[in-house]
Amino acid sequence: MSWRSEGIWIELIVGSRKISNFCWAFILFLGSLGFWGVGFSSYLGRNLISLFPSQQILFFPQGIVMSFYGIAGLFFSSYLWCTIFWNVGSGYDRFDRKEGIVQIFH
Repeated sequence: MSWRSEGIWIELIVGSRKISNFCWAFILFLGSLGFWGVGFSSYLGRNLISLFPSQQILFFPQGIVMSFYGIAGLFFSSYLWCTIFWNVGSGYDRFDRKEGIVQIFH
């Protein structure tokens, strides 16, 4: 999207609020929540999530590793959600032909 007059041209920059970033953050959140849930279920020794038979997974070492991957995924997804919320990288570029000035605001 851009705006143009005789001497000034403004180009808007989208930033991190793209559909693909929303999709990746949501998929990563659900996947890491599943990993953490299976690891926690193996710790308890009960099947909390019916889709994943966690009774067959021993807590040491598989449950610990799955819990670690789940927690790491939750941190990465929270990072993605923060960049989406703050709209990192958005802004505009302003080109002024009359004065010969280029301004970049991101």
